[in-house]
Amino acid sequence: MKGLLIISGLGVLAMLAEIFKFKKLLLPIVLLGIVVAYALNFMEWTHDYSISYFTNMIAFDRMGIAFSGIILATAFFWFILANDYFEEDSNVVDHFALVLFALVGALMLTAFTNMTTLFLGIEIMSIPLYVLAASQKKDIRSNEAGFKYLIMGSFASGFLLFGIALIYGASGSFDLAQITSYITTHASGMPMFFYVGVIMILVAMCFKVSAAPFHFWAPDVYEGSPTLITALMSTVVKTAAFAAIMRLFLVGFSGVSEVWTGVLAGIIALSLIIANFSAAMQTNVKRMLAYSSISHAAFMLMVVLANIRNNISVDAILYYSLAYSIGSIAAFGVVYNVTKNGNENLNAFNGLAKRNPGMALCMTIAMLSLAGIPVTSGFFAKYFVFTTMIGTSHKWLLILAVITSAVGAYYYLKVIIAMYFKKLDTPEPVQIERSNMMVITLTSVIVIAIGIVPGIIAEIFRF
Repeated sequence: MKGLLIISGLGVLAMLAEIFKFKKLLLPIVLLGIVVAYALNFMEWTHDYSISYFTNMIAFDRMGIAFSGIILATAFFWFILANDYFEEDSNVVDHFALVLFALVGALMLTAFTNMTTLFLGIEIMSIPLYVLAASQKKDIRSNEAGFKYLIMGSFASGFLLFGIALIYGASGSFDLAQITSYITTHASGMPMFFYVGVIMILVAMCFKVSAAPFHFWAPDVYEGSPTLITALMSTVVKTAAFAAIMRLFLVGFSGVSEVWTGVLAGIIALSLIIANFSAAMQTNVKRMLAYSSISHAAFMLMVVLANIRNNISVDAILYYSLAYSIGSIAAFGVVYNVTKNGNENLNAFNGLAKRNPGMALCMTIAMLSLAGIPVTSGFFAKYFVFTTMIGTSHKWLLILAVITSAVGAYYYLKVIIAMYFKKLDTPEPVQIERSNMMVITLTSVIVIAIGIVPGIIAEIFRF
């Protein structure tokens, strides 16, 4: 909770930076604040009990603290990567504040215990991102991305609110624990509209993680948004949304799993097929990574589908979130620096190994991790997911996941082939800021490191 309060304070402070003339100190202050928030989170981790706040509207248990730790670590790398992003933008202070408030919403989603807090967290996270997606005012694609994200996001929020209203109508409470108790005591006599409410919430949450068939906004928004905002949506937003999904469906609605597991299995199957085959046909790297993110969302949803309410499932999603977030930061860091000239197509990476060997190596590691190739963290992330699914009745999804992952390897390898084997379009070296190269290199090393010792990472998260 202290970490959440510090990030909230940083958001307010960012809005005052222009008035009190400390705009140039904003980045160091934000980075220091995130480190302090992470340290306070770690101190709360040492407690073996859940700490509730605001009349039990938020409770930071160890699962919530673990997810918030991943979000804060990802945000720390993102802010360093974005060092030069708004340098010449007069709205730099506004953009800092918007990102920080989006982080506040994300942290709320890791620890909500009430449906009201769930809705507030989603909206606090989403509304700044609608603005940030359209932050390049002179770019028509950015304007289109922000508009589409706003319209589709509002539509999904309507589904969420309607679902919450139906559940409240049946159970008489917004509190997750009381709803769980209601399911237990009324197992044989719940009204049909309660089940409709559960499905509507599932649809709304699947929109947030861009799972098919609720994914149509993602390719256009990812392509049109500024590259670093796309990186933020792909990492922080997904981690927060999966923390919320896990708390909702493995804790709150686990007692009615027979209602939503069949629907979720269909969503996962569609996501695996549509995402991987669509990504294989893309020439725009950001669109390709958008479809890739849909495929990764399907893998994480498989853990929820397994409905195993123990540490195995928590380990699997936590490890996957960490591996995917760190790998994506490395990938988007390279994409951001390579595509600064406006060319976001695959041919922008032609001959990158000669133009900047370090960046090419880091991009290779990121692509191999996202493809799930040993010895990267992405391989073990998928292994942990398969471990949770192997004992369920949905083994057909495992076969589908393996087949579609082979297609996924194809489009990730296209980037690597372009970097090492395609003819140079220009011999001019790719320039990159030292801070950006540091982040890309460090995240690439982490991808390999947590792939070499996956057991240690899983043990850290064990509780």
